[in-house]
Amino acid sequence: MDHRQTAPAAARNRDAILARLRDVLPPEGLVLEIASGAGQHVVHFAANLAALTFQPSDPDANARASIAAWIASENLKNVAPPLALDAAAPDWPIAHADALVCINMIHISPWAATLGLFAGAEKILPVGAPLYLYGAYKRAGVHTAPSNIAFDAWLRAQNPAFGVRDLEAVAAVAEDHGFGPPDIVEMPANNLSVMFRRV
Repeated sequence: MDHRQTAPAAARNRDAILARLRDVLPPEGLVLEIASGAGQHVVHFAANLAALTFQPSDPDANARASIAAWIASENLKNVAPPLALDAAAPDWPIAHADALVCINMIHISPWAATLGLFAGAEKILPVGAPLYLYGAYKRAGVHTAPSNIAFDAWLRAQNPAFGVRDLEAVAAVAEDHGFGPPDIVEMPANNLSVMFRRV
């Protein structure tokens, strides 16, 4: 049985994100991916950034099965088995990483997951390490495109705790946990690439 799941958005945005990660990630070391989902992103990044080791994670058992199946199908040696990791949990099952990547989680999880993301990252990332986010955000409280207004409404209909977040609110949480100001790059489909560094 093939446990691989697919997400159309991952196939569409993976190369744009990879191009940004080439500029952001260290030349070598361990990259923790939070909320790896189906696993399509992590295998694409690992295949193209062979000097790095990737540690995928997800709180959902079905997602972890998909990640493991993708790793096996691509025969990648620089991807560790997926961890059961909930970003909102006070303790993570990993003590150190050289970089952290989190794609499309913040808007499709409760705010507690964002708070936990930065609290956990503060514990495991060394000074100078990047924390890379990708997704839809509001800026100064305003949506960046009409499509994001509709997306926000759809998210909140799924769960009132979800929703497109204010980038300034995310940056304030980052600052509270020892990260510098964000480096922001506009990406396709009204998404943003947001990178913080541990200071």
